[in-house]
Amino acid sequence: MEQSTAVSLLVIAGAAVAAPALSELVARFRIPSVLFELLLGILIGPSVLGIAHLDSFVKGLSTLGLAFLFFVAGYEIDPSRLQGAPFRRAALGWGATVVIGLLVAAIMVAVGFVLSDLLVGLALTTTAIGTLMPMLRDRGVLDTRFGDHLVAAGAVGEFGPVLAVTLFLGASSPGTQGLLLAAFVVAALAIAWFAGRPRPPAFIDAMSRHLDSSSQLPVRLVMLLVTSMVVMAVALGLDMLIGAFAAGLIGRLLFPPHGSLQLRPRLESIGFGFLIPVFFIVSGMEFDLSALLSSWTVWIRVPLFLGLFLLVRGAPALVVYRDVLPTRRRAAMAVLQSTALPLLVVITEIGLSTGHMRPSNAAALVGAGMLSVLVLPIVGFALLGEQPVDEVPTDRVDPSGYRQ
Repeated sequence: MEQSTAVSLLVIAGAAVAAPALSELVARFRIPSVLFELLLGILIGPSVLGIAHLDSFVKGLSTLGLAFLFFVAGYEIDPSRLQGAPFRRAALGWGATVVIGLLVAAIMVAVGFVLSDLLVGLALTTTAIGTLMPMLRDRGVLDTRFGDHLVAAGAVGEFGPVLAVTLFLGASSPGTQGLLLAAFVVAALAIAWFAGRPRPPAFIDAMSRHLDSSSQLPVRLVMLLVTSMVVMAVALGLDMLIGAFAAGLIGRLLFPPHGSLQLRPRLESIGFGFLIPVFFIVSGMEFDLSALLSSWTVWIRVPLFLGLFLLVRGAPALVVYRDVLPTRRRAAMAVLQSTALPLLVVITEIGLSTGHMRPSNAAALVGAGMLSVLVLPIVGFALLGEQPVDEVPTDRVDPSGYRQ
């Protein structure tokens, strides 16, 4: 390992420790540590201090962190809780979001503000559910009816754009990409069917014993699953995030429910303890601050894009959930599901590499994503209150699995 790489890793590790410490110092404002990870990345990166540098090793760790972010998001999702009404409303809301987003982007293309309606339109439809998941769990919202609807909306808002990027921005034609995607889905369903079959008692006993041993066999098995799904997706010419997200969904099936719960802290230690912070810090290092600050006409686009997130991604929630959530909860849903960032990084990188997005707009979109991570969770959880008014938490759980 070269000395510059070692120094960069040391500085990134220091930033990863400093971010939650800074978040704790301003705990009263409930600012998520991911924002400090991004800001510290900008500070230590080429745009400001230049004490940490990007090379193939650091970028590889960042890519692995992004994959693990999507894996953890998939692993957190319980399909049995989201099927039915939560998924139907989430799909309806995202469909409306796509229509509005493409119309808004087409107008911006017509006036010469952006170059690609597809890239910008898709960027406006994303939801950073992987970023929101820890916040939802920390606030006791994840296992509520509101949490089910938000997770469903976030899952569709994160996975839907990935599928769209794969189909329409892939190397092959949409028809070919569609066939490759169908092949991946068939293979993933086959793996999920096998993973969901009843396990022999000897397997369950072995996994249970090795979970507390130095071998950590269940963790290694999950890492093999993640790697296999990512490699299969890449081999088919699909985005690796599809493989990572699918691996998360399948990973829940490998072990009994209590085993999955015991395994989750180990996986989160790998993800949130190391790989995922690296992704956000490196994203900050890659952020083109000079492009954003080059002119007031550029940085003023940050609040503009943030407003568009709320209009395009958030506004449909006010209608879609009108008969299942009270007004204040619908407003919280609209604000929270407008939080965006990880996919913005992916989409803007595609736009810059293909020449279909100006550096100024790419910087403004990512800057708006950073601002959304800072502002929108604070506003959304303030609207939601300490607990949803229609769900008072107790130690009792009804047969449906909801708190009463």
